[in-house]
Amino acid sequence: MARLFFSKFLAYRWRYQIGYALVALFFIVLLAIAGLYVPGGLSETERAQFIATSNMDLQDVDTLAVPNMPLFVLQRWSLELLGPTEFAFKLPSLVAAFFAGLGAVFLLRRWFRPNIALLATVIMITTGQFLFLAQAGTGTITYILWPIWLLLAATMITTSERHKRLWKLVFFIVLPLSLYTPLSIYLVGAICSAGLLHPHVRYVLKQMPKLHLLLLLSISLSIMAPLFVLALFNPSLILTLLGAPATWPPDIWVNLQILSQQFFNFIWPQSGVLMTPVLGLGSIALIVIGAWQLFKIRYTARSYTLVAWILLLVPVLIINPEFAGIAFVPMLLLLASGLGYLLRFWYDMFPRNPYARFVGILPLTILVGGLVFSGLGRYFDGYSYDPVTAKSFNHDVSLYNSHISGNDIKTLVTTPSEREFYIALIGYYEKPPLILGAIPASGDFAATSAAHDRIDLIPSRIVTTATSEEADRYYIYRR
Repeated sequence: MARLFFSKFLAYRWRYQIGYALVALFFIVLLAIAGLYVPGGLSETERAQFIATSNMDLQDVDTLAVPNMPLFVLQRWSLELLGPTEFAFKLPSLVAAFFAGLGAVFLLRRWFRPNIALLATVIMITTGQFLFLAQAGTGTITYILWPIWLLLAATMITTSERHKRLWKLVFFIVLPLSLYTPLSIYLVGAICSAGLLHPHVRYVLKQMPKLHLLLLLSISLSIMAPLFVLALFNPSLILTLLGAPATWPPDIWVNLQILSQQFFNFIWPQSGVLMTPVLGLGSIALIVIGAWQLFKIRYTARSYTLVAWILLLVPVLIINPEFAGIAFVPMLLLLASGLGYLLRFWYDMFPRNPYARFVGILPLTILVGGLVFSGLGRYFDGYSYDPVTAKSFNHDVSLYNSHISGNDIKTLVTTPSEREFYIALIGYYEKPPLILGAIPASGDFAATSAAHDRIDLIPSRIVTTATSEEADRYYIYRR
């Protein structure tokens, strides 16, 4: 009776559309804030990537033989089109994060009920780890983007009758693009194993026209052709894409400690470029429940694929925890599964009592609300005010653009370790300044904070940031 009463309202009938519209608007605002303000600036890893992106040259294969090469090509175009700004550097990752969130909505709706999909989407976009990867200019957001779209396309091919040809095309385009990202080969292997061993997936594949399949394979091979060329000239790229550690043999005990800190150490959280643990205790509890449900229902194609993928990833992450971000998507799916189990468990207790079913929404709302607000609070407060985390990101690029570029300063004095970064930065300007390692003979000049320590002159102005430590970034000398 209560459901019939509520169903008369227009807002109730359009509740999911309204909910997803509000989530989409909220998601765009979060991405804008993460890309422009929090944490703001570039980390040391991003500075190294800025150099690698700026040095990309079509005539030099070695400069292109990097993981996530398609994203970094877009990053180079963004810098050349919009100029050398922090936002232009991060923009391709932010766009990739938007499409990752969009794909997650469709994937969760195919795997779970609409209410669970909506709640899991909200938890996902407010997780500190997702927001951190979304704004990072290092390409780590592809650890989330490609798995989501691979699983979505594979799911639509095997379960949907609408637009099946379109989803086949999407799958055979996303699959070769994903192989440019480290550890994506393991998800591809899990999907292929499901195609070979699961009866329903085998039946769907047998129904595909041979000519159509041949055309799709030719498209995939053409997209993979540059990867073959890069791997041929730089075989170490293959090891990186497979997740091999930089040093061998790896220290398994230390790696286990790193993974434990990233996911399970709630008593002594740590600060740094990435704040750990990356997920809250409530999220981990839901993931554990979801893993238990996955073990109980392991005969479906999606469960088979997810189990196979996790089994392939675990030993690789133990060997090289640097790629722990790849675990985000399977953990998201397990979290949604755990959330769905809690809701089903409550509804099964009161199958005919609408008031009890409605009351059950209250603790679920408190749980999801706690996860959302704790995730947002930890991300925005931690990356803005934590002393260790905040100083891990510097605003040198934006300060350079505001106070040095275009201010009649034709010389910048740097240390040898900074020289490569600033050469990459000034390469985007029509009239770049001269980069020197010593004081120029005449004229006004600027110096970085590290280079200023070797200069005896009195500066006319100091360019600073809002941080309490290492706030002095540039010294300007007027003669």
